[in-house]
Amino acid sequence: MRSAVISFPGSNCERDALTVMQVQGMNPAMVWHADSSLPQGLDLIVLPGGFSYGDYLRCGAMAARSPIMQAVAEFAMRGGFVLGICNGFQILCEAGMLPGTLMHNEHLKFNCKNVHLKVENNQSAFTDGYAARAVITLPVAHHEGNYFADKETLGTLEKEGQIVFRYCRDDGMVADDANPNGAARGIAGIINKQGNVLGMMPHPERHADELVGGTDGAPMFASLVKRFA
Repeated sequence: MRSAVISFPGSNCERDALTVMQVQGMNPAMVWHADSSLPQGLDLIVLPGGFSYGDYLRCGAMAARSPIMQAVAEFAMRGGFVLGICNGFQILCEAGMLPGTLMHNEHLKFNCKNVHLKVENNQSAFTDGYAARAVITLPVAHHEGNYFADKETLGTLEKEGQIVFRYCRDDGMVADDANPNGAARGIAGIINKQGNVLGMMPHPERHADELVGGTDGAPMFASLVKRFA
C-alpha cells in the first residue's frame, strides 16, 4: 500500500497522521500543497487537521483551491481513497467533494475534548474494522464543526447510508446533549456515494496508540490496510 498526507500552510496534524500511517505500514509520503501532481501508485490520500491558511477567509476555502487539490479531486474521481480529518473535512466540503458545509459551533466556543461516536456505517473500506453500531471515543479540536446541509441533502445522506459517524452518549444514544457543536442530526462524519471519500471532524489519528490516550482510531487505518492487502 502507498499513501500520502497533504500539508497546507497552517496544518498541524500532518505529522500525527504520518506517524500512524507509518506504524500501520501504509508507506506514506508528505506532499506540499503547492505541488501540482501526486506521487505515482497511491492508494490513499489524507487531508489532515489544522488551520489551513489560518482560516482567514473561511475554514478550508483557500486550501480547497490549492494547486494540489485538482490532482486530489482527479485521484478520487478515478476511485482513489481520500480521508479528510477536521480541517480536511472542511476542505473536502469546500472543494465540492462532499456535500454540505461546516459552520461555527453552535455555542461559538472552541471544542477540545474527547467525544463518543456511534459507527452508523461499518460497510466502508474505512470502517469495516468496527462492529456495527459500535460506540467509540475520539478527540475533537475545532471551532467550526457544526455540519449543515439542506433537508434534501440530509435525506439523501440518510437514505444512502452516507452518514458514517454520529455524536452520541456513552450508551450509543444520539441526543442533543451529546452533540458538541450543533451538527445537523448529530453528524460527525460522512462518505460520498461511491464510498471512497470520507470526511470527519473527530481525530482518529490522535487515538491510535495507548501512549496518547486511546486506540479507537486505529481500526480505521487498519481497515484501509486490509482493503489494499
